[in-house]
Amino acid sequence: METDNRSLAQPKPNTNDNESVSLNITGMTCAACATRIEKNISKVQGVQKANVNLATEKAAVTYNPSQVSIEEIIEKVNKTGYGVEQEKVNLNIIGMTCAACATRIEKVLNKVDGVKNANVNLATEKASVEYIPGSTNVDQLVNMVRKAGYDAKLVSENEGDYEQSTREKAYRKQKIKFIVGAILSIPFLVMMISDFMMEYGNGGFFHLNPWIQFLLATVVQFYVGGHYYRDAYNSVRGGSANMAVLVVLGTSAAYLYSLVVTIMGTGQYLYFEAAAIVMTLIVLGKLLEIRAKGQTSEAIKKLMGLQAKTARVIRNGVEIDIPLEDVQTGELIIVRVGEKIPVDGIIIEGNTTVDESMLTGESMPVGKKAGDNVIGATMNKHGSFKFQATKVGKDTALSQIVKLVEEAQGSKAPIQQVADKISAVFVPIVIVIALATFGITFALVGFTPALVSTIAVLVIACPCALGLATPTAVMVGTGKGAENGLLIKGAEHLQNSQRVTTVVLDKTGTITKGEPDVTDIVPYGNLSKDEILQIAATAEKGSEHPLGEAIVNSATEKGIDLLKANNFNAIPGHGIEVSINKQKILIGNKKLMAQNNVNINASIDTMEKFEGEGKTAMLMAIDDSLAAIIAVADTVKETSSDAIKALKKLGIEVIMITGDNRLTAEAIANQVGVDRVLAEVLPEDKSAEVEKLKKEGKVVAMVGDGINDAPALAAADVGIAIGTGTDVAMEAADITLMRGDLMGIVDIILLSKSTMRKIRQNLFWAFAYNIILIPVAAIGLLNPILAGGAMAFSSVSVVGNTLFLRKWRPIR
Repeated sequence: METDNRSLAQPKPNTNDNESVSLNITGMTCAACATRIEKNISKVQGVQKANVNLATEKAAVTYNPSQVSIEEIIEKVNKTGYGVEQEKVNLNIIGMTCAACATRIEKVLNKVDGVKNANVNLATEKASVEYIPGSTNVDQLVNMVRKAGYDAKLVSENEGDYEQSTREKAYRKQKIKFIVGAILSIPFLVMMISDFMMEYGNGGFFHLNPWIQFLLATVVQFYVGGHYYRDAYNSVRGGSANMAVLVVLGTSAAYLYSLVVTIMGTGQYLYFEAAAIVMTLIVLGKLLEIRAKGQTSEAIKKLMGLQAKTARVIRNGVEIDIPLEDVQTGELIIVRVGEKIPVDGIIIEGNTTVDESMLTGESMPVGKKAGDNVIGATMNKHGSFKFQATKVGKDTALSQIVKLVEEAQGSKAPIQQVADKISAVFVPIVIVIALATFGITFALVGFTPALVSTIAVLVIACPCALGLATPTAVMVGTGKGAENGLLIKGAEHLQNSQRVTTVVLDKTGTITKGEPDVTDIVPYGNLSKDEILQIAATAEKGSEHPLGEAIVNSATEKGIDLLKANNFNAIPGHGIEVSINKQKILIGNKKLMAQNNVNINASIDTMEKFEGEGKTAMLMAIDDSLAAIIAVADTVKETSSDAIKALKKLGIEVIMITGDNRLTAEAIANQVGVDRVLAEVLPEDKSAEVEKLKKEGKVVAMVGDGINDAPALAAADVGIAIGTGTDVAMEAADITLMRGDLMGIVDIILLSKSTMRKIRQNLFWAFAYNIILIPVAAIGLLNPILAGGAMAFSSVSVVGNTLFLRKWRPIR
């Protein structure tokens, strides 16, 4: 009979093996929250002790890492209905030479306890790490990178300057090494030509003494190629193998074999020239790669260069020029004609026109007056004005755009996963192929051919091209988007955009301008039109809906004084309820009236007439008695019809979604050419409609600009926010169009297709290059010098092909 071990006393875990972590908890509102989290964490097997402090909003947890991970503890907190605060840090990675390096560092960082996700980008030479504060820190992350054989530095605020200076320094260093290598390789080239002429009976005329060859080759091997030895050593010490390992193995084999022959004086053929010329060609390739990679980040440099250097502020009644970084929020700033606006703010005094093309891609200047917002780095064209700074430093629109673009350029597209997996095992596989090549060729032909073929295999293999194929294209694609007012949050969204089959457009503020005007007021009772407008405007002044704003604006323009309202209540998808002079006021649609038993039979024909004209007809009731119809019309944006036509040409289905009634919705749809309309959809149901379309097998892009669009934007395969809309919508979206022009949707899809085409071309070349040339080298058909040249230019060709994407232009 077996004993049930659960009934026996369990031995206490070894407290020496326990670890402690402090987690920042989000979402707690009272002591009951803290108690609930503490109780649930304590139930997790392996957790020895949990203490949740409501005041500090922290959970101190002691746990046994052999039984439970931090991630499992966090998952328990999430399932309890709360969150755990995480931080994100960007590190400059120093010493990477190929995709294998990036894969190795990424693997090492992801193993650090507390790291949720680490992403290393070879093209930007950066690591983006999400981690849990308290379980790890930046110093630990940097140390792990160093243990892997590389170095890391925290990205600073002045990152642009640091990155540029680092790249320029690396370029200068590589340039000097290449010049030295090229000069020392010239005698070897002359000797090779001489040997070639002798072989074909034209007479040789030049030959270097073996010891002179040794001296020249030694300088090239250990000065020009010295950093490859350091990189190879660090890589092997860190437990991996990268491109530097292949370069060192290949060139060292030729160099050491030639040295042994020289010392022994056997008179056999020397390969010093192969070692020297191959190393020089590889350095040339890296030199060109550094230069080309610098060009892929041109968009960031352009954006950073747009900033003004100084601002003219008013302090103590005196105008003074101060550096941009010294501007404080709330300060008054004067901008004259032809000057750049230094920071974001609101105009206090003056009128002007502003060129906002750097943000929106729109070439036409925008009129500005007192009360309008202005954006830092845009150009003041015609009038002087005074404005108050609202956002400075990192908070300005330009700084946020630069940050977003940098994050997007550092992200990974799903298509890169295949290349990453291959890069992780690429170098070991090539070394195995090289050893097999040597063994088979030595057995069949002899030592010298075996050595030559092995060197060629080691030198021809290039994991760099695989590592650069996707990220360089993502960098250029997201950069071109930013230059044209298309802000893409990540590579995944750039890739998904080219798959879109259906675009769902919100009506108000997306297809239309979102600036409706009151067109008709029809009274049903004793009140005049102005009295109705006064009551309606008083009721709507607490509303943020565009239709409500139209009513308030109409009353303001007519100089109508508003009354006092109480108990304002917005009923989503229906309308509003408010109390004015102790009377119950309802303004909204038929559903609102039906819920309150208001008889609207007298208004049906008039409503249908207005709706057939594309107007939104709102009903107003006083004390549950019909008082009026207020008709509001919203004008269609000039480019909406053209954009929808262009989307249809691309084979994309276009659907309009709105809370308006079907008659009004179809009238607008007919104007712009939309074939399918989803009308009378409540805000909370928009995301459900998107989910329905996805279940039909469609790849859905949702386009909207309002708070009520945010859930639908998040539910779509690609969420696109109109930049003229709310911050909430833009936060939920994957892509933001900085101007309210629907042609931006077409541009996004075309940019996505162009970028993915480049990525596929790059990956094809990278795979084809290695798949074809490694076997060619293995069977002895490739000279090591030609192999070195091909390897040197493989990654350059990939980056060069990507740079053609910089010629992309929007269709408008």
